[in-house]
Amino acid sequence: MKDLKKYSNKTKAAFVLLIVMFIILLSNFNTLQNSKITNEAINTIYNDRLVVARYIFQYANELYFIKTNATAAKLNDTQKKDKITTALKNIQNIDQLYVKTVLTPKEKISLVAFLASCSTINKEALNNNWNKVNYSSNKALQTLEQLSQIQSNEGKSKLTNSNTLHNDNNLLGQLQIALLVILGGITFYLLMVKENKISIRIPEPLSMN
Repeated sequence: MKDLKKYSNKTKAAFVLLIVMFIILLSNFNTLQNSKITNEAINTIYNDRLVVARYIFQYANELYFIKTNATAAKLNDTQKKDKITTALKNIQNIDQLYVKTVLTPKEKISLVAFLASCSTINKEALNNNWNKVNYSSNKALQTLEQLSQIQSNEGKSKLTNSNTLHNDNNLLGQLQIALLVILGGITFYLLMVKENKISIRIPEPLSMN
């Protein structure tokens, strides 16, 4: 009976330990996945949002440069064309960097509209239509505002998701600590508990005398 009772306690302890270890293993796996997603979100915020915000700022500078020269009374048509052509080439260089980033569907639509406005600026500049150049530049700047708003919204969304995952990791960490405390308590109990000793007396054989 004593051996049977010991075996029963060991079986129960092993079963509890397996359950606790399995839960801790799942929690660690989930934590690793959350950390991976968080890292990707941080990289996305930098590569596809902060860097793009810099591109938008550079776009805006070139467009204001175009507007200034298109309405400059001291410049002749040839001088205006040269300066605007240089600015448009700078915009094309930025385009090559922008398209390498990950674009959302809305961002793609706005970028296409922006490039169309730049194409119109080039066309109107060749025809010396400076008022239309100024108008198309304003239209392109409005599109840049839309792109800037998209960057802000996407950045906030990624940041919110990262904070949520961070909070989940904290909860999982607390759960693991609680499970380890429970595991330690069970182990301590099994080490301290005493098995009841059962003594069985074998009756002596009856004397035939």
